[in-house]
Amino acid sequence: MQKSKVAVVQCSSYDGEEVHDALRQGLELLGGVKSFAAPGETLLLKPNVLAGDPAERGVCTHPAVLKAAARLFSPVTGRSGQVTYGDSSAAGRPSDNLEACGIAAAARELGLQAADFERGRSVAFPASPHHKSFQLAAGALAANGIVNLCKLKTHTLTRMTGAVKNLYGCIPGKLKTALHVLYPTPAEFGRMLVALNLLLRPRLHVLDGVMAMEGNGPRGGSTRRMGVLLFSTDPVALDAVMCRLVELNPLYMASARPGRAWGLGTYQPEEIELAGDSVERLRNGDFRVSRGPELGLSQAGMMSYISNAIGKRPVIDPRKCTRCGQCVQACPVRPKAVDWHDGNRNRPPSYKYLRCIRCYCCQEICPEGAISVKSTLLAL
Repeated sequence: MQKSKVAVVQCSSYDGEEVHDALRQGLELLGGVKSFAAPGETLLLKPNVLAGDPAERGVCTHPAVLKAAARLFSPVTGRSGQVTYGDSSAAGRPSDNLEACGIAAAARELGLQAADFERGRSVAFPASPHHKSFQLAAGALAANGIVNLCKLKTHTLTRMTGAVKNLYGCIPGKLKTALHVLYPTPAEFGRMLVALNLLLRPRLHVLDGVMAMEGNGPRGGSTRRMGVLLFSTDPVALDAVMCRLVELNPLYMASARPGRAWGLGTYQPEEIELAGDSVERLRNGDFRVSRGPELGLSQAGMMSYISNAIGKRPVIDPRKCTRCGQCVQACPVRPKAVDWHDGNRNRPPSYKYLRCIRCYCCQEICPEGAISVKSTLLAL
């Protein structure tokens, strides 16, 4: 059986030439730049741009990684082709977020065209083992191939953000919230992500782990130097190696088992070939990530009540909350689980936990890191 190859390349900083050399080395370990692009093609670079936060916060793929990828691929696609870039988060216009995080400025330096991530259309996927159609961004559909420039970060719902999760940004704007309602548990959400990856099938996945985010990710955590870039054509394998770097069991990634069962990739170490630098030398056991198993409680009936009583729930720190309302806007359920239920906007929003589906969109989007997820025993 042919193994999935994951290239591991140490990269200590975001210095432009160091990142460029590291990307070139990683691509060479996988067969070279021309293995992933051809003359005349449109190649989409898909970074992780959760929000319009500056690069040093570690929320988004660093602009230096996008620049290096563009410098390597543009000579291959040539004048008859092009390299584009784009992403969409649940809050804010894609163009505004790309500008604020520095991606747009980096792209302008190289003459890259922004892909359309505001408009989209429905694409049927009858062969899907799970979700049978997706609303996809026009820019993703216009490309001949996708290079997934993902980010090493913690994530409350999926445990970690990596290669598989990053393609969720190919669904435009608030259309993503409907899928959170449809697939509220980590297991259900993970299966949906695998189906999305099977539909889009990026040619290459590159993980920016030079500076990672630990703790209250994917936006409210703190940065941690990991000094590594990962490369693979297999997103499940790349995510498994990412987990190995932070000493997390890859089976706690909800996309791992369905990803292997449905042919997207593998998480099994004996089915993964490592190339390049040593994972053992780069791993960090002190990385702050939730390493315990989930309770696995159902969302139905009495189990839903018990889950609300003793399970995890988002909590707002009133000392950090600026009452911006982004958590209220991000909440996908109707009526809202988090809102100014008493009508007093001079105080932080509050939760009605029996409505909460535990998608943690509120925690993910909070610009102040004021929302964290805690296990709490309530009075029954």
